[in-house]
Amino acid sequence: MRKRMVEDLRERKITDDLTLLAMGAVPRHLFFPDKVFLEKAYEDIAFQIGAGQTISHPSTVAIQTGLLQLKKGMRVLEIGTGSGYQTAVLLELGTKVFSIERQHELFVKTKALLDKLKYPARLSFGDGYLGWPGYAPFDRILVTAGAPEIPKALLEQLTPGGRLVIPVGGESKQSMVVIDKGEDGSFTQDIRGEFSFVPLLNDRN
Repeated sequence: MRKRMVEDLRERKITDDLTLLAMGAVPRHLFFPDKVFLEKAYEDIAFQIGAGQTISHPSTVAIQTGLLQLKKGMRVLEIGTGSGYQTAVLLELGTKVFSIERQHELFVKTKALLDKLKYPARLSFGDGYLGWPGYAPFDRILVTAGAPEIPKALLEQLTPGGRLVIPVGGESKQSMVVIDKGEDGSFTQDIRGEFSFVPLLNDRN
């Protein structure tokens, strides 16, 4: 089923071989609630994982991961650990992952799961809008929830030459925004399609 999922992504013209190889190595069904039928885990669907959050479509995970243009050894800040599936994909690509989750229920559950599967992410329970200044700067920052605006703290925590991938917009639809930080500290921005994510929460939500 995992192999078929990867082939389905190829048919959708997702061609980043390294991303697809990483997704083929991660047992996505282990990141689903226990009561879910196994085959559902490998369909291109989002699914409720508790605390009002979802695990993203495999196609969305593949697109966001590809947009990061990762290289081994890069330091990646993930905003929204969620189920931990995206975290595992990033780790399979040889990056060092620092991930923040706002929902304490998910933070505890996902930390235990990633530890059990021996995925060495550094996790934090906190406000993703603030980033993780103690470990900044980061080569890449990935936001896995829809933000009404681009948090200034995340831009500040990008290393020169770094990239931020973030869905920005309203509660139902967002534009996938790719922001590159130049060596001189300037920013360029591009939009790569429309998506639908759960809202990015902060300490006021």
